Amino acid sequence: RFAAYAQADVNKAAFDICVLVRSQGRAGGRLLAVELTSSNTKPVVQEFQSVELSCIIKSTVTPDPRIEWKKIRDGETSYVFFDNKMQGDFATRAEILSRTSLVIKNTTRMDTATYRCEVAAPSDTKTIDEINIQLTVQVKPMTPRCTVPKAVPVGKTASLHCHENEGYPKSTYSWYRNSEPLSPDAKSNAKFQNSSYTLNPTTGTLVFHAVHKGDTGRYSCIATNDAGFAKCEEQEMEVYDLNIGGIIGGVLVVLAVLVLITLGICCAYRRGYFANSKESGESYKTPAKPDGVNYIRTDDEGDFRHKSSFVI
Repeated sequence: RFAAYAQADVNKAAFDICVLVRSQGRAGGRLLAVELTSSNTKPVVQEFQSVELSCIIKSTVTPDPRIEWKKIRDGETSYVFFDNKMQGDFATRAEILSRTSLVIKNTTRMDTATYRCEVAAPSDTKTIDEINIQLTVQVKPMTPRCTVPKAVPVGKTASLHCHENEGYPKSTYSWYRNSEPLSPDAKSNAKFQNSSYTLNPTTGTLVFHAVHKGDTGRYSCIATNDAGFAKCEEQEMEVYDLNIGGIIGGVLVVLAVLVLITLGICCAYRRGYFANSKESGESYKTPAKPDGVNYIRTDDEGDFRHKSSFVI
């Protein structure tokens, strides 16, 4: 029994040694593999500002690994840093920081893309590693284009439009009447409960289904995104009453004028003011031959000749 216990202890010790050796071997493997990390894989920056794309070598035994940066946008890949120098337009506005990180100065909206940091370490067991950085460059909205009808009759539909296409991310829109914001739901604000409108913050469209006198006012729109906002100038919209009596009266006046003109033309025809002048004039008659003059055409002559009795 004692021998059995002793053998069991030996087997356990041997197992522990094997586990320790394997774990050390894995640890050693990690030390021989190049490994990258980043402090921020999804940086966000506003246009024209600087940003750092963090790429940190966590472990390597290669003293001078090769560093490359690539830009991936709309499915196309281009070099940013290659052969120890910046490429393209990045040559004048980018630099490498702390051996591997990339700093872009004066960012533009075209810099929004995925950037890949690649490190090649020939002396490591795992010779290559890479990490992707998703950069977002936010762009402030431009002044939106606002369309507001100048005058709308009571009870009719009125559509107001607001839009801009420069901001990134895409802008959302809010409308103001006399400098007061219009609620997305007209019934939620006591000041607009009598209004029947629909406001779409995504498209910037404000539709009054049946305007009333209280909808008269100065309207403006603000486009907003994470980078800022922009506002269009106020525009006046007037809501007026339809004068049914005036409209009917105007139609009757026009009809009366048309009747009078028609009667005047008929009277003028009857009195002969529009008669054909050719009919009243004398018809053209062939002039008579003067007395004592006879014209004879000969067969061999091309025109007339006078007889001897012709008197000048």
